[in-house]
Amino acid sequence: MASLIPAVIRTKIHSAWAGWGAAGGQGASPDRAQTTLIWPTGIAAPLAMVAPALVLIPVLGLLPGLVHGGGFDLLAEFVQAAFTPSLDPLVVGSAIKGLGITVGIALLGWAASGLLGLALALASSRQVWVTYCGQVWPANLLRRLLALPRSIHELLWGLLLLQVVGLQAAVAIAAIAIPYGALIARVLGDQIDALPSGALAALRCSGVAAPQALLTALGPPLLPGLLSYGGYRLECALRSATLLGVFGLGGLGTELKLCLQSLQFHELWTGLWLLLVVMLLLETALAGLRRRWLMPRRLGLGGPSSGNPRLEAGAAQGSGSGRALAPWAPAGPGLASPNPARPGPLPTNPLAPESGAGHRGQGRAPRPDKLGRRGREMVLALVVMVPLLVWLARGMGVHPLGLLHWQPLPNLGGASWASVLALPWPQLVGTTLLLTLVAAGLAVGLAPLLLLVIAPWPWARPLLQLAWALARLWPPPLSALLLLLLLKPGLVTAALALGFHNLGILGRLLLESSDDSQAPAEGALQGAGVGPRLALFYGRFSGLARSYLAYGAYRADVMLRESVVVGLVGAAGLGTQLLESLSSFAWDQLLALVGVYALLTLVGEDLSDRARRRLLAPT
Repeated sequence: MASLIPAVIRTKIHSAWAGWGAAGGQGASPDRAQTTLIWPTGIAAPLAMVAPALVLIPVLGLLPGLVHGGGFDLLAEFVQAAFTPSLDPLVVGSAIKGLGITVGIALLGWAASGLLGLALALASSRQVWVTYCGQVWPANLLRRLLALPRSIHELLWGLLLLQVVGLQAAVAIAAIAIPYGALIARVLGDQIDALPSGALAALRCSGVAAPQALLTALGPPLLPGLLSYGGYRLECALRSATLLGVFGLGGLGTELKLCLQSLQFHELWTGLWLLLVVMLLLETALAGLRRRWLMPRRLGLGGPSSGNPRLEAGAAQGSGSGRALAPWAPAGPGLASPNPARPGPLPTNPLAPESGAGHRGQGRAPRPDKLGRRGREMVLALVVMVPLLVWLARGMGVHPLGLLHWQPLPNLGGASWASVLALPWPQLVGTTLLLTLVAAGLAVGLAPLLLLVIAPWPWARPLLQLAWALARLWPPPLSALLLLLLLKPGLVTAALALGFHNLGILGRLLLESSDDSQAPAEGALQGAGVGPRLALFYGRFSGLARSYLAYGAYRADVMLRESVVVGLVGAAGLGTQLLESLSSFAWDQLLALVGVYALLTLVGEDLSDRARRRLLAPT
């Protein structure tokens, strides 16, 4: 009887899609619903979403041998302190000051990366070079050169710049701007090349100069996606600024680490709650702007699609079919294009509801006055940011020219390259890869699994959302330090810290996409007496599986980059050895480790792209 359950459920889903389409709904066909439920490999699509959680079995098996049992009282004190944070005026004032520095670093680094990324996107766009000189090789060359700064984590940039130019406010800003700028350049460059060239060719044929033609033809279609993706990058910048502070580059992160190391949990939670409020306000404000301006959602997991796995942002584009697709998702959901290796065209009207597919109730044609209002508001928001950023830079004493005053560089002529070759490279690389796989399995598999666990209990959902918010808020190094109260240092401890942080990110995006997706099959299954867990599993997750796993492949690539940040827990990977070489000023080892680390992340990026291409390819 158990073997007949999938067939019964598949039949009900087929009927639900057919009934919904007959009632005037838009979405996947019944045939597509079946192919998303059962993949050609014979694996149930929603089952593939939770399969990575199987890594939890060996992790739980290893945990008893890692528990040292000396920190249970401290952990209980840490949990109790969450309900009684310190309200001392000095503590609150210090936390607010540190939070202001963190927010300032995030805003300035985000703005600098946006300007840098936009300039590099234009310089690395094949369409731009063809318009100017009819050649594409300069764009291809620059794209390859940008792979190196993109592959190095912002923490590494911060630590390297700290050694080269000394401690100054501009170091943390540059550490965010450099890798983020390269990431934005890749995303925007691919999107510029994906735009239809008909309007641009018509303008050029009519005698319009190249700069004006490019701005007129490419600017309006890119603006909504640029702002939406920029909002996602701002959220990432806030987390990165906190992480840089943990390693001594200023802001609230430094205070959080000192409080944790000195076991001042009440003061620690004062800063954490303030940071949580700012993070949630930022996420709510950006979500409100996306709805108001009908901008693309960050992640479109709401419907079947094909994809362009080349984009770091997974820039998905709604085709106007009403499916819950989202352009400019941060990595993974596909484009409404028949060719998975080529993005589909952006909408001709960037402010039309179709450009924000995935939002509910956006099937009506917008009034011209509202289109003009949205455009003016977008431009006004950008203009208002300029004096705010200038005021922040002056208040924080940021002097960009200070980055040009380098300290004397070490002489590598007498470097002991024999000691570099003597490093246990296979063990370092293997441990780093294993750490990434374990963390990715925990994060990708546990997010849908936890939603299934709480499905019958609506009251548990806010608690899960709070836990995921704290996971996004809590930097992995601090999670690792907290775990060291109970566990011995090692790979499992580092993987738990890294997986917990990314679980918060994946869980939030999956929950948002699940809420926004159209899933009549779930209602049909519940009406037939199927339980809430099984209805969610087969009725809703079946349509989200491909895009969610594609985004999970991207997050695995990100976790490979982030493996360096948990090196302080002694995971014996590249991150640990890199930090040891940096602290001992072994520049020869440091140079070799950064090179291997960059190569490893580039290979991981390519594998992630291939996985997304396979997952999002039409069936």
